[in-house]
Amino acid sequence: MNSMLTRSKQRTICSQLGRVKLQLLYKASIHGFTGPAFHQQCDNRCPTVSVGYNASGYVFGGYTKQPFSQSAAYVNDDQAFLFTFSGEKLLKYPVTGSGYAVKMIANSGPYFGEALVLVNGSKAVVYSAPGNYYNFAAADMHGNDLILTECEVYQVEETTALERPWRTIHWESVKKNELKESIKIYKPTDSSVSQARVLLIGPVGAGKSSFFNSINSVFRGHVTSQAMAGCFTTSLTRQFRTYSVKDGRKGKPLPIIFCDTMGLEESTGAGIDIEDISSILKGHLPDRYQFNTSAPLDSDSSGYLKSPELKDRIHCVTYVIDACKVSIMPPKLEEKLNAIRRKVNLMGIPQLVLLTKVDEACPLVEEDVKNIYKSGYIKEMMQEVSARLGVPLSCVVPVKNYSEELELDPDCTTLLLSAIIQMLRFTDNYFDDISDKFSNIEV
Repeated sequence: MNSMLTRSKQRTICSQLGRVKLQLLYKASIHGFTGPAFHQQCDNRCPTVSVGYNASGYVFGGYTKQPFSQSAAYVNDDQAFLFTFSGEKLLKYPVTGSGYAVKMIANSGPYFGEALVLVNGSKAVVYSAPGNYYNFAAADMHGNDLILTECEVYQVEETTALERPWRTIHWESVKKNELKESIKIYKPTDSSVSQARVLLIGPVGAGKSSFFNSINSVFRGHVTSQAMAGCFTTSLTRQFRTYSVKDGRKGKPLPIIFCDTMGLEESTGAGIDIEDISSILKGHLPDRYQFNTSAPLDSDSSGYLKSPELKDRIHCVTYVIDACKVSIMPPKLEEKLNAIRRKVNLMGIPQLVLLTKVDEACPLVEEDVKNIYKSGYIKEMMQEVSARLGVPLSCVVPVKNYSEELELDPDCTTLLLSAIIQMLRFTDNYFDDISDKFSNIEV
């Protein structure tokens, strides 16, 4: 469930409300343009921001601190307001009769004091009556286009800083350099393997390719974009790709290889096939294998590695999850991730979770990446993804990829390098486990 409200517009709305973030509760195109669907998702949740969209390009709605219900009563709220956007500028219309700020109607969506109703009478339409408890110009508010193309309701959540970080991380430049050096000199404990192979798995748009690009940028010394990345509803990655990171422009390859796959998709038959993931884990898939969503790879396919060696297998699996979408992860997508996790568990491969886009999820982190372990909200997201994917919290690592920057940021780099260190530690666990198995066989 993707937000239609742009990041910049979310920031503008949040600037009116303090240090807060918006969490999507209801999306009419998914849940239904009906009063019951709206109330099922939004009743007893507050404060909220309700947003309507029309084909004329208007984005408008209202804020209330009161929880929605189906009581048929008017509710007082002296902080309620309506708004619309003129470009990126927010035009705000405060409630004029606070006792009639919001009305609780069972058969409609957000109902602002007989002045503005989104999803009116369980139809994808707007009711608009300026002057009834809110004063606004209809032409400015919605351009007199009363047909809704979308309606969204967001819960407003405060972001508070913890007194002290709940994880220790050293931000000094000397520590960052130590992390880089540790990665450069790393050697797998099994002498037959020269590079750790890390498989990146995650939903479309979570940031798998962006993560590789970010790591590549760190060691190149400037922002790069080798792997194809972007904002699309279906996977940009159509091939199985293995990426080796070089230490500098003409430097030696680092002792880690990232394996990128098609993104996971909610619907059956879309995105990467789970059986293809099994082949990747076992080392059968060749680099640049073209994924076929209708049929998994078989042993007769071109390039199929029938007898993969230890160096060809995956040594650590990393799930890449968007922090902004943890709480609204579709059940079918969660089922796919859990099915993959069970396969990985059976093969004894260590698993890590990268929580991406933490700056977009939390204003505290957006202000300063060093607040990452002071953010109670990010900790809650990490705990939730830990529970959903069935991995310990110690296996969840937050990062901020380079996505819009032109130059490197030392604090983002520290987070990224810390994530690589965890991957290499987990890889060591994999080789240790294999070594223990052989030792037991010999005994």
